[in-house]
Amino acid sequence: MRGLFVTGTDTGVGKTVVAAAIAAALRARGERVAAVKPVVTGLDEAGEPGAPPPDHELLAAAAGVDPASVTQLTFAPPLSPHLAAQLAGVAIEPAALIAAARAAARDATALVAEGVGGLLVPLTAGYLIRDYALELGLGLVVVARPGLGTINHTLLTLEAARAAGLRVAGVVLTPWPAAPGEPLESNRATITALGRVDVATLAHTALDVGALARAGARLPLERWLS
Repeated sequence: MRGLFVTGTDTGVGKTVVAAAIAAALRARGERVAAVKPVVTGLDEAGEPGAPPPDHELLAAAAGVDPASVTQLTFAPPLSPHLAAQLAGVAIEPAALIAAARAAARDATALVAEGVGGLLVPLTAGYLIRDYALELGLGLVVVARPGLGTINHTLLTLEAARAAGLRVAGVVLTPWPAAPGEPLESNRATITALGRVDVATLAHTALDVGALARAGARLPLERWLS
């Protein structure tokens, strides 16, 4: 499959926005885009005032697909997938997740897959997000915060990815301010050098499809996809 797998250094770092921006940008240039996320948790929080849409709905809007094709498994509490499934009495079947991703990508020219939390988050007691990414075989995009602590978190994620055999396509630091200043610029340069990786940035963006597409078009997508 041709496409990208978007992971994060932690939860809440903006990986859904980055994944949606990539999907929207690819779609805007005429690609047939499929988007998948194995599990969505935290739907309890989606109805709160000012909350963004659930991850699978934002990805679906960006790719122009049905949310049901993005994610089949959704859970209300904001928990790790393995625990959310356990509490709900649901068995997560890794083979079914991979089959669903391949089915979604069958008629697409590019697949944008998003993980849950970081690479080592368990989907089941013995199957991690990293295992899911390996089976899909896509280039990996790591989303990270730009501020203090990001060097360690990002380099650890890159090390965990490469140790397993994942191809790291790039890193995105977000939300990147208009005037980042020396500390953030230093973080970017340090991750680039020590991580031996292409580090892009993404500013805060509105969540409508047009704004996402414009933001995604500023990322080096062709290089990452090659």
